[in-house]
Amino acid sequence: MEGKKPSMSVRPHVLVVAGSDSSGGAGIGRDIEVLASLGVNAALAITAVTAQTHSRVAAVEPMSPSLVSAQMEAALEAEPIDAIKIGMLGTSDIVEAVSTVLRRHLPIPVVLDPVLASSSGGRLMEEAGIAVLKRELLPLCRLVTPNWLELAILAATVTAGSEEEALDQGNLLLASGCHALLVKGGHAPDKRNSTDILLRRGHAPERFEAPRLDSRMRGTGCALASSIAAALARGLSLEESIAFGKRKVYHLLREADAEHPAA
Repeated sequence: MEGKKPSMSVRPHVLVVAGSDSSGGAGIGRDIEVLASLGVNAALAITAVTAQTHSRVAAVEPMSPSLVSAQMEAALEAEPIDAIKIGMLGTSDIVEAVSTVLRRHLPIPVVLDPVLASSSGGRLMEEAGIAVLKRELLPLCRLVTPNWLELAILAATVTAGSEEEALDQGNLLLASGCHALLVKGGHAPDKRNSTDILLRRGHAPERFEAPRLDSRMRGTGCALASSIAAALARGLSLEESIAFGKRKVYHLLREADAEHPAA
């Protein structure tokens, strides 16, 4: 897929596999919004319905694994899917179902935002699902985009206290079979810049920087992964797609701050 020529005239299709967020701040609603703004059509497979506000998760109802699989297969049959973005999965059975479908349709590029907990504090992945995610799903993905908290959970350790510790955790995941990680810098100690670091086996780390903004916008992880998937769907390289996604999220944050300035 890296050799696919970019096309800016044909609207590509990205299949979004994720949960809903009733507040509209994150989840599949944010994915659709971002993809539409980029001229990309979204096909959908809903993994769970959540009842959320901007500050708490009130309820989570996972879909049956067979229904998630059926949604994915129907989307893949209905349209030529150029990339897949995965967000909240919730249970080990859903992780296995999604992985099984992906194996039948590789090499479509897959971007996984490993949603393990909401920004409002609610846990969105059961413990048993994490081991299955690492074993079955991570090796099928072109890119995985954890923040520092998610990276620590995946590496089965405490949250990193420095960039060096975060890179060590990322390298552990690469050694276990993950192809590429974008370690997001939103929780990093640097107060001036938000630096995301691309880690790949056999490559030096690559950094993607933007000025840090004091924004209260939710769903930035969804927006970043969807933007990267949209760029991959148009045939851009992984590095180009990450740079594009980073710029997109920065502009979204600036727009959100302009609409809702801090008190």
